[in-house]
Amino acid sequence: MTSESVQPVSGPSRRTVVAAVGAAGFAAALTACGSDDGTSGSSTQQGAAGGGASTEAGGSSSEAGAGGAALAKTSDIPQGSGKVFSDEKVVVSQPTAGDYKAFSTICTHQKCPMTDLQGDTITCACHKSQFSVLDGSVKKGPATQPLEAKEISVAGDSITLA
Repeated sequence: MTSESVQPVSGPSRRTVVAAVGAAGFAAALTACGSDDGTSGSSTQQGAAGGGASTEAGGSSSEAGAGGAALAKTSDIPQGSGKVFSDEKVVVSQPTAGDYKAFSTICTHQKCPMTDLQGDTITCACHKSQFSVLDGSVKKGPATQPLEAKEISVAGDSITLA
């Protein structure tokens, strides 16, 4: 008995063919993502990166949060309470008439985002820490550190993140 060796057939291997077809398919998919006007979804990407205010915040510009862009109107912020701007991770409050403050909505306990604002108290959904939106202080633990203050400026009736 003799052992015959099998010689490979010349030509591209199956792996080479799959890789080539995969690359061609990928290139076709990228081409299909473009639009007739030459933009390839750039408005969607820019909107996502632009940090626009959430619609539930109401009345704020689509460019809010981009350092110096309008976040809200002073009339949007109730006295003795505040308003959460989820996209910017900030709550703006009005402790007394004409006095506006801003704080991070990231809980100081374990960094959970907060959106539940009732009156002057914002509550963390993770562990139920409560903070005053009027001064950032802890009202109820487990958090022990106050909310981080954020810089804002008020010009006329417009509030902007600094």
